[in-house]
Amino acid sequence: MKLDFLKRKKWVRLELSNQDVKEAAALREAAGLKQSLSTPAVKPEVNSGEVKTAQNVTAAPKAPGPDEAACPGCGAIHSKQRWERSFKVCDQCGKHGRINSKERVAHLVDQGTFSPIAKEVTSIDPLAFPGYKEKLDKAMIQSEAGDAVLTVTGRINGIPAALFIMEPDFMMGSLGSAAGERITRLIETAIENRLPVIGFCASGGARMQEGILSLMQMAKTSAALGRLSAEGLPYIAVLTDPTTGGVTASYAMLGDVILAEPGALIGFAGQRVIEQTIRQSLPDGFQRAEFLVEKGFVDRIVHRAEMKAVLAKLLRLHGFAPALAEAAATVSATTTDTAVNLQGGEAHVS
Repeated sequence: MKLDFLKRKKWVRLELSNQDVKEAAALREAAGLKQSLSTPAVKPEVNSGEVKTAQNVTAAPKAPGPDEAACPGCGAIHSKQRWERSFKVCDQCGKHGRINSKERVAHLVDQGTFSPIAKEVTSIDPLAFPGYKEKLDKAMIQSEAGDAVLTVTGRINGIPAALFIMEPDFMMGSLGSAAGERITRLIETAIENRLPVIGFCASGGARMQEGILSLMQMAKTSAALGRLSAEGLPYIAVLTDPTTGGVTASYAMLGDVILAEPGALIGFAGQRVIEQTIRQSLPDGFQRAEFLVEKGFVDRIVHRAEMKAVLAKLLRLHGFAPALAEAAATVSATTTDTAVNLQGGEAHVS
């Protein structure tokens, strides 16, 4: 599907317009980030088999105070206010910290356009798995999304879109029956309203406590994306840290365009499991976003501060524009007896 899209579109470089560059630069300046967007900020991690010596062992990092946050990459201490303002991106090493679905929506979706989809769908314990009910109750308290994925419609720089955002605070974004149902309903809503779909993936994989029911969500969501493709509507997948297991083996890799954040861990099985299976050492940076771009699994690495501008650019390339939404709003305000159906996008997949 993706190769056909690239062949018939003859692909184009995602050059941001001057206005997009100015907007991204303003966001970075406001966040206090100095590193260039042109190259990935995070270097691939070295295999854990490195022998520690007196020369390469550093002192234990300083523990952050109550109003501070430590970079998960280099350990640099930031004030919580600055850490939040920088979208949890370290201005010392460029490490992209994990953010929850609420923070992601606030960063990407235009103010006042957020509308949740299938919020009433929540996880239950269908197999009476020992301890699962207690874990669900705890996750409900920790996460405002109500489950492992937040599904919404909204606008990105004025362009209507449907988004699903995996919630790392809810059992590490593991894919269960409720999450699969939410994503499927979102895709069906997108088809009905002719909207593009953008998916932010961050997951440990299928949820073991739901057994085969969780594995079935891989096929269910993939089939829904197949229907979206048949309707000529685009799906953009954004892989964040971590994207693993059954999510990688299904909708995370089905995007017409696949983006990734710098340094994101992306893979199916863990590195140690692979090494033990094939009895070989894996290369440095294996399963990191930079490695996958080099091997052709990911189309582009996008800095978090640049993400909204790049997504808007991709949507415009697919024929979606703010003018369509504005025109529809004008017609609906002046004509009460006419149903307005937002149209957008062009067929790009056979």
